[in-house]
Amino acid sequence: MRAAGRRAEPAVSAPEKSGASGRFWARYAWTEGARPGPSEPPGPFKPLGPSGVPGSEVSGAGASGFGGSGAGTSGAASSGAGDLGTGVLESGVLIEVAEGRVTSLRAGSAPGDAVVLDGLVLPGLANAHSHAFHRALRGATQTGGGTFWTWREIMYRVASALDPDTYLDLARAVYAEMAMAGITCVGEFHYLHHAPGGTPYADPNAMGEALVEAAAQAGVRITLLDTCYLSSGFGAGPDTTQLRFSDGSAEAWAERAESLAGALKARDHARVGAAIHSVRAVPADQLGTVAAWADARRAPIHVHLSEQPAENEGCLAAYGVTPAGLLADHGVLGPRTTAVHATHLTDGDVALLGGTATTVCMCPTTERDLADGIGPAKDLQEAGARLTLGSDSHAVIDLFEEARGMELNERLRTRRRGHWSAAELLRAATGDGHASLGWPDAGRIEVGAVADLVTVSLDSVRTAGPRPGAETAVFAATAADVRDVVAGGRVVVRHGVHVLVPDAPAALRAAIARLEAS
Repeated sequence: MRAAGRRAEPAVSAPEKSGASGRFWARYAWTEGARPGPSEPPGPFKPLGPSGVPGSEVSGAGASGFGGSGAGTSGAASSGAGDLGTGVLESGVLIEVAEGRVTSLRAGSAPGDAVVLDGLVLPGLANAHSHAFHRALRGATQTGGGTFWTWREIMYRVASALDPDTYLDLARAVYAEMAMAGITCVGEFHYLHHAPGGTPYADPNAMGEALVEAAAQAGVRITLLDTCYLSSGFGAGPDTTQLRFSDGSAEAWAERAESLAGALKARDHARVGAAIHSVRAVPADQLGTVAAWADARRAPIHVHLSEQPAENEGCLAAYGVTPAGLLADHGVLGPRTTAVHATHLTDGDVALLGGTATTVCMCPTTERDLADGIGPAKDLQEAGARLTLGSDSHAVIDLFEEARGMELNERLRTRRRGHWSAAELLRAATGDGHASLGWPDAGRIEVGAVADLVTVSLDSVRTAGPRPGAETAVFAATAADVRDVVAGGRVVVRHGVHVLVPDAPAALRAAIARLEAS
């Protein structure tokens, strides 16, 4: 849907529509078996069996991967939410796709009609936390002193300049950059709703619809996390820039969000979730309204949590509880909830998040860039929380860097090595990330899953040498090593070039220059 007054965009081949079919042959493919869902008790992980005789095939509902049932164990067992077990590296894999989903996996040589994916093929990555417009700040805010709060002043200047047209241009280029990094789904934490001064556009969801259209033109799926943002701090109204963010009340936010969800029903690549910006931006008596809206629709709900000590201090002063405690008191935490950052937590907060099976999204590159601190990721996982990853402010867009950053941060925090396997870190960037955005059937290579495939080159100076596997991707590769991307069965990136946005760097330069000139 195009907001009134928005210029016509070049036609693209409807990348958001379901129904893509084809055959893909992977030189190496990293596959894994089923794991417990959020409502299922954990049990022993059953790794995939070997491919066996070339040409052996597994297809149909319930297949776990190559070799039939996948029975057997490697001594690994699931000890709680967030455990992965192991995956298996297969060589010479034919992946057949119909209507955007994997229909069979077969070992053997490449048939002539197959698209050859020459490298290590992984499931599509999920960027679980994004603010697309922050990409305009890259290179402008990384040096010098200051704090999160002084950085925010610069970020607000960019927010003040955006309109539906410039937002579409910028987000399209940013999402193309994400696709080129292997990301097939993005969770866009969207709070820039209205015109400057807070006046709604003729279409009150023009800004959100611009993001959805941008994702379509970049060939990726999007969960638009429509954000409730009502105040500048505890007991204070919104400041001048924040008037663009505010609907005035949670009830008004819910009415607009419901309209947006209805308008996007026909767009197969998009889903609408809810977000609470933070406990400082949504008064306590409004939190339940947002949570109830998400619960009624079984939609994901995301929230920034305890990114800065000042938020904790303000919440304790205003309500006598920590931010995590306040969210728990108002029914916000739970299996469909993702707490973003969760950097400065008490032991009680960790127990609350884990005990409610709340997901936690870590954004290591942003948390380093803004000097936020290092959150207790391993403690959260051991308490029962699942972990996902996001590039957040897009200082870089590289989920391999986010994945290894989580492990390396934990090493710095504890002065010990080896907290997660490469497969576990990859799961945070794939299956658990997609599930947190409302796409639980994406993020793995198995029959019935969404056909998202990412090829990592094994011939770069970073990846040449190590044996192919999750370790190569997580601890050696960067986004620059992504060669091919298939999203829902459609080729989006081929040989390192985005097929819908062929000159993504030029698109980024033009979008940011247009924004700076406005």
